[in-house]
Amino acid sequence: MKEENPLTHFNPDGRARMVSVTDKEDTLRVAVARGVITMGDETIRLVAEGGFKKGDVLGVAQIAGILGAKKTSDLIPMCHPLMLTSVDLAFEIDGNRILMESRVALTGKTGVEMEALTAVSIAGLTIYDMCKAVDKDMVMGEIRLVYKSGGKSGTYRRRGENIE
Repeated sequence: MKEENPLTHFNPDGRARMVSVTDKEDTLRVAVARGVITMGDETIRLVAEGGFKKGDVLGVAQIAGILGAKKTSDLIPMCHPLMLTSVDLAFEIDGNRILMESRVALTGKTGVEMEALTAVSIAGLTIYDMCKAVDKDMVMGEIRLVYKSGGKSGTYRRRGENIE
């Protein structure tokens, strides 16, 4: 008999699998993720003033991030399709950076960390796409889970991050 692999997305034979959540209890699950996109001074000014021909950059990024969260299981092979009950994104202009935060929730059998991370990632990629004609030097990064609650593993808070 083969030894059990501690990585849950692999079966004892080392092949990929979707983890079974069949026997898990439904609980309220919340995840918060953050990321940053850095750009030139002129680019950030255009974003803040709504000066892009393609439209409201942050408004479009908001919708794209929500759609990204909803489509996570189509993008990440082992993610379960989820009936999300809440997805929201917030943006803050800080110097030549846009700080991005997503909050995702549901009542269900599995967490929403990947959905929160995907929301931030897709929002950042959308900002890049809408601004690339002006600034190809933008950098997107610092994408991280900062909070999760619910389920058997309980609450996680990333050290050094304030969560409201």
